[in-house]
Amino acid sequence: MPRSHAHLPRLHVEPDLVAGAPLTLGKEQSLYLAAVLRKSVGDEVVLFNGRDGAWLCRITADSKKSVGLDVVDRIAAQTPPSDLWYGFAPLKSERLDYMVQKAVEMGVGTIQPVVTQFTQNHRVKTERLQANAIEAAEQCEVLVVPSIAAEVSLGQLLDGWPTQHGDRKLLFADEGAASSSPVVALEQLRGQRVGLLVGPEGGFSDKERTKLHGLPFVVPISLGPRILRADTAAVAGLAAIQAIIGDWR
Repeated sequence: MPRSHAHLPRLHVEPDLVAGAPLTLGKEQSLYLAAVLRKSVGDEVVLFNGRDGAWLCRITADSKKSVGLDVVDRIAAQTPPSDLWYGFAPLKSERLDYMVQKAVEMGVGTIQPVVTQFTQNHRVKTERLQANAIEAAEQCEVLVVPSIAAEVSLGQLLDGWPTQHGDRKLLFADEGAASSSPVVALEQLRGQRVGLLVGPEGGFSDKERTKLHGLPFVVPISLGPRILRADTAAVAGLAAIQAIIGDWR
């Protein structure tokens, strides 16, 4: 999407955005604009809600508890939601935040925590994932915030995949295939719906890899000859997908 009004703050909101309609922000966003950014009456911001595109808005009241705005003009049409699914074994907090942010930047439509045998973090807070996804969308001018799916075990995910995802192929970053290129495997999936699954720092267990390799909808891919950290593997895998069969083409 071409950049527009890049110098202005961007906020994700829930209400509908319609030209000429007044809008009042909640306490947290009001405090951010009025106290942190020191915005006042007459200043402009960009709002989006994932449905109506991006809108230029003008502040009409600058209370730290309740900022009021007028919706002025639509500056970007709404983009369709991404169909790219991304599943990952939750990491420790800081790296988990990074992983979610990068997934949003890379054009993921659904983000789902997947608990594996070697998963490090078993206490994923959906609210924190959602907050990180929204923040990344605001910063990177993404107009649709990815949905955060409920945490699921790897076994539950695989057993329910055909029912939940239909003909979608599940790519998984397989360290055991490190000597081969992902290009050929991805090229064969052009035009198909796909998802990417990245395991934990310790990788998938032998039992998990055996099950993954035995399923007809699973496609193992290599991410190169080096062992990557899980958050790096996520970015590398998503970049490969977008470059070869995704929206980078």
